[in-house]
Amino acid sequence: MPRNQTTARQRRLGCELRKMREAAGLTARFAAELIGTTPIQMSQVEAGKAGVSEARLRSTASHYACFDDTLIDELVNMAGERGRGWWEEYRGSLAHGALDLAELEHHAAYMRTLQAAHIPGLLQTEDYIRALMAYAVPARPQEQLDAMVSFRLRRREVLDREQAPTFEAIIHESALRTRVADHKVARDQLSFILEQSERPNTTVRVIPFDVDGFGGAGSSMLYVGGPVPKLDTAQIDALHGSFWMDAESQLARYRTLLDKAVASCLSIDDSRDFIHQLAQER
Repeated sequence: MPRNQTTARQRRLGCELRKMREAAGLTARFAAELIGTTPIQMSQVEAGKAGVSEARLRSTASHYACFDDTLIDELVNMAGERGRGWWEEYRGSLAHGALDLAELEHHAAYMRTLQAAHIPGLLQTEDYIRALMAYAVPARPQEQLDAMVSFRLRRREVLDREQAPTFEAIIHESALRTRVADHKVARDQLSFILEQSERPNTTVRVIPFDVDGFGGAGSSMLYVGGPVPKLDTAQIDALHGSFWMDAESQLARYRTLLDKAVASCLSIDDSRDFIHQLAQER
């Protein structure tokens, strides 16, 4: 039976298999015949609505003349996962997109984020998160608010792992200066960013107001490096949520935008001094 609800990771697996088939110049009907399945089953697999065994996946890659063993191994890993992440505890109480984001971060080799409106989620304090979530209209029920705060705090744990991904946060001065709550919350938030920036896997850079040539304030994003470059993902913030990009041309575009943003940043040491000065002003 096809899945009623698919995760972003399941859809990505299907998408990569579709890309592989199209790169081989094969129709879904012909490919289904090659690997001994039906066009309907093929469509469900490529939509992430049906699973695929390791044996069939490797056979499929062989028929598609894909010789990227590292990519195939990672796709096999994706196919073998069955609801094992901590985020599954929140399924049914939080939006599917939030769970997908936690899963994406969990499997990241590295992460780069550019934020101009808010502090990056993985660097937010509990009080900052609560104030941000409580601003919603209409107001969220207390139980849901508590779940959202707890969930975002759990997401931060990805940076605590023994083999944690590297994390580069590019933060515009506007996000650092905006007080989502009061002076104390703002000061504690800035101090927490400084504390986190001391991690060996975490880099914080600041884009100040007075820098010339920065036109990317509307380009907030999260770029997540996969175990192989073909499995990279860009998550782009939008007014009513976010959307994910995985086409190679789009990924190249967002990597370039991040590099352009870095060119407008203060150095790492000057960024820390800048944040420290802002914290003293609070």
